[in-house]
Amino acid sequence: MSQALHTPPSPPVRPVPAEDDLAALSARHGLTVSGARPTLPGYVRELWARRHCILAFSRAKLTAQYSQAKLGQLWQVATPLLNAAVYFFVFGLLLGARRGIPSDVYVPFLVTGVFVFTFTQSSVLAGVRAISGNLGLVRALHFPRAALPVSFALQQLQQLLFSMIVLVVVVMAFGSMPALSWLLVVPALLLQFVFNTGLALIFARLGSRTPDLAQLMPFVLRTWMYASGVMFSIPVMLADKNVPSWLDDVLQWNPAAVYMDLVRFAMIDDYGSSYLPPHVWAFAAGWALLAGVIGFVYFWKAEERYGRG
Repeated sequence: MSQALHTPPSPPVRPVPAEDDLAALSARHGLTVSGARPTLPGYVRELWARRHCILAFSRAKLTAQYSQAKLGQLWQVATPLLNAAVYFFVFGLLLGARRGIPSDVYVPFLVTGVFVFTFTQSSVLAGVRAISGNLGLVRALHFPRAALPVSFALQQLQQLLFSMIVLVVVVMAFGSMPALSWLLVVPALLLQFVFNTGLALIFARLGSRTPDLAQLMPFVLRTWMYASGVMFSIPVMLADKNVPSWLDDVLQWNPAAVYMDLVRFAMIDDYGSSYLPPHVWAFAAGWALLAGVIGFVYFWKAEERYGRG
């Protein structure tokens, strides 16, 4: 009885603040949600502020890619060159895909197509794994997640520049000497880089939620390659085929074919404007702008969800 009388009174129960009160309290003390998505302009500023880190990361990944191989960085050039040799044997010699293209043009035509398409193919494949393959980095550090797919696309651009050395040798060996038209390669590859970066951003978000996408993409990209005129000239192949005109337009204006045609036109003397679809530069710029803007915004909208769940 006496023990019950001397029990200290329980502390008063304080009411739980309403959600609006918590928001006001956080705002008053300058607290923000951890990992919240910034505004789009703010996101661009954050990404630009880390541009040196993005470039250094892409260089490090490029150096480490072949660090265990005895030939090292030579594989950056040897791999697409070996692919071109296989495609020449199968498609050029066995299947006659060089029809309508002079013999001294077909080899640089094929090597250019393989190198340029590999640039897009590798950027997409790297983008699919950009988030899902770097979860430790994403969860440990705070940075704009778009830095990862952008750095991987930049890595593929640097790898293409190594391959261009071999491409120049091949083109010159088959009679095309350096000319002012070669300068057109620069805007063509810059537009392709913007396009590739947009695709890498799109597939980075998709791959972050569906890791199995990385297993599917090689089949999709291989189909895209066969439909893009890497091994053959699209207008020559369709000239005697009874195909709808819209299909002809779709094949010639697909972005992979557009960027390959621009580089071929710039570097190969006998690959004239007759091989190009109309308004090709407008389509090249339009594809780059479309993929770049849509890809960046699409990736930014899920910024706070990467690395969670």
